[in-house]
Amino acid sequence: MIALALAGLRARRGRTLLAAAGVLAASLVVGTAATVGYGLATGFERAADQADLPDLIARFDDEPVATLDKRVSALPNLAARSYRFERTGIPLSANGHHTHRGALQLVLGGRRGYEVLEGRDLSGRPGEVVVEQGLAREWDLHVGDAFRSGDRVRRIVGIASSPDNVAFPLAGAARYYAADDEHDAPANIALLWLNDPAKADVTLTQARSVSFGIGRLEFVTREGVRVLLSQAAGIVISLLVAFSLVALVAAGTMLAAGAAADVQRRLGSFGVQRALGFSPARIAAQQAVEAAVIAVPAAAAGIALGTLAVAAPAGRLLAALNERPPGWALAGPLALALVVVVAIVVAAATWPAWRAARRPPAQILRGGDLADAPSHSARGGLAALGARFATAARGRWLAAVATIGVCASVVTLMLALASLLERLKDDPGTVGKRYQLTAQLPPSSAGAVRDIPGVADVGTRYVVDAADSFRLDKPFRLVAYPGDHTRFEGPPLASGRRLRGPGEVEVGLALADALGLSPGSPLAVQLPDGGEVRFRVAGVVRALENNGRIAWARPDALLRETRGLTPLIAVRLDGGADRAAVERALEDLGAPPQPVGGSTTRNAQFLGVLAAVLRGVGLAVGLVCLYALMQGLATTARERRGAVALLRACGGDGETVALVLLGAAAAVALPGAVIGVVLEVTVLGPLVARLAAGFASLPIAPGLGQVLLVVVGLLALAALATWFVARRVLREPVVLGLREE
Repeated sequence: MIALALAGLRARRGRTLLAAAGVLAASLVVGTAATVGYGLATGFERAADQADLPDLIARFDDEPVATLDKRVSALPNLAARSYRFERTGIPLSANGHHTHRGALQLVLGGRRGYEVLEGRDLSGRPGEVVVEQGLAREWDLHVGDAFRSGDRVRRIVGIASSPDNVAFPLAGAARYYAADDEHDAPANIALLWLNDPAKADVTLTQARSVSFGIGRLEFVTREGVRVLLSQAAGIVISLLVAFSLVALVAAGTMLAAGAAADVQRRLGSFGVQRALGFSPARIAAQQAVEAAVIAVPAAAAGIALGTLAVAAPAGRLLAALNERPPGWALAGPLALALVVVVAIVVAAATWPAWRAARRPPAQILRGGDLADAPSHSARGGLAALGARFATAARGRWLAAVATIGVCASVVTLMLALASLLERLKDDPGTVGKRYQLTAQLPPSSAGAVRDIPGVADVGTRYVVDAADSFRLDKPFRLVAYPGDHTRFEGPPLASGRRLRGPGEVEVGLALADALGLSPGSPLAVQLPDGGEVRFRVAGVVRALENNGRIAWARPDALLRETRGLTPLIAVRLDGGADRAAVERALEDLGAPPQPVGGSTTRNAQFLGVLAAVLRGVGLAVGLVCLYALMQGLATTARERRGAVALLRACGGDGETVALVLLGAAAAVALPGAVIGVVLEVTVLGPLVARLAAGFASLPIAPGLGQVLLVVVGLLALAALATWFVARRVLREPVVLGLREE
């Protein structure tokens, strides 16, 4: 059977290469999507394990190590501990670069909590320093380079990564490690490793009880670190992972449609085999072997090329988050992707062959997939003639339209996603914020701000990073406004109602899921200074800020329990307000205003890496579109070579043939574009939004300009495919086609 399959493929070299090209093009999408999706979905856990990230990180005012260790060593569930002393705002310079945002962490013994990527770790000798990988990459630093911090010149002995924060410059501070700056230095950071991380809340509860006298104590868990990293990158990582999943599903649809179309082209040979006595099972089995012989090398090559295409930008994206690329761990998912691709191709080729071969041989030989054209179909011009050529084989035409439709939907989704990222970066309304500026002014200045021309409303906004009193490992953000907070922030309700009094709270859906909250549930809030306030949940909202781990309340209880809570003045502008004039007026009041952004980083380099990842996936999908159009045109030209030759014999020139083929391509591209846009709006957009952030409302819908761009792009690909196929057709002697006619 394998020998027959190889012989048949050699006899049909052109179709074999075309089918292999289709599998390779779809596998490109699989390779890019699998590489991006798997790398981002597993990057944090991989980096945390390799760096030995602690289960708890505590920050506090300076304390002597000996005094601190007496309390920490008594904590339950504690496996190991180490301490650091951090100083910030240190001027740094190296290799022609400088910054005043250096963050020195003195390592005071014990486990490190970071991974050395190049060089070695600190030995304790004077003048040694280990720099964070983002700083080394941004400044082009290497092991052995000189490094000035403050008034000291050190030597870099290692480059390290720690996933407890994103890398410089995405992080505000340039972090580095040393071990010799100060003798008997105090500690203000404690790294805690637990015997059972699932019981972190028990350790946190005990730590709170023994922390009397330690000022400004704050805890961050591994889960909290994950949330902080997500905040730094906004929602984009989840969006890219969801987009990759959708691209994988789309690639499977393309493979199935392409294999089914190839079976439709071979109906004639199936009829001959049935007439010679081949059973339907034998024909289906032979088709399965041929499909596997084509699919295995083509899919392997496509997945490998797709992986190589996005490996570099995906690696840079992970490095910006201080996460590690999967390396050889990616081999498993890619091997699984190869098996799935081959299985889809074989199944999609075998089932239609089985169904076709069960029909009577005479019916198969008549070309069962060709539809009879109506008598009035001679009218309509050359382009209409080409469209009728394309739609005559209805099964193949539907498969081609389905392939183009899925490709178009993925490209439309990518454009809508890029637009959403821009809005998330610049438009506060995307995350439910209705104010545009904030200013560090006392509440008594609200009246003066309200009198500024162009200001529509002014509110006092209090923000506290808190935790649930019974689940201290679940941090969240508490926002408080006097009065109606929906004047400034109004995310849509998922259940319940808006809060009406000082004892009520609205919680984000992600926070409600994490803590098991619903309307009517109590919420006990542990404040940073150790105080506690209690609320009753009035409603659950779909909030995107802080990854949905956020709550809104009135500030009465916070002001009673928290000392020195400093508010911000939130400023909502009129529709036609002169923003620059309002900003100048706020500066005159003594507070430079801060613009309100969305939920993604404003780091241009990071956003550029994201764009490169999206371009890699989009290029692979575009190649699939081009292949599908060329495949359909080549098959149509082959089947209708007699009619095309007759046109040429009657005086038709290259333009005539091109118009016929362009009509055939447009008959696939235009309905495919319409289906693609509808599919994105009704299925893919909501699906990606739900996968990325089921706790929020993400408007992933294309604009009119993006829809037109997809349609024009598909028509351009149709024109390109027409040019390629027309050149091939015109090189063929007219007499060969007339013999078939």
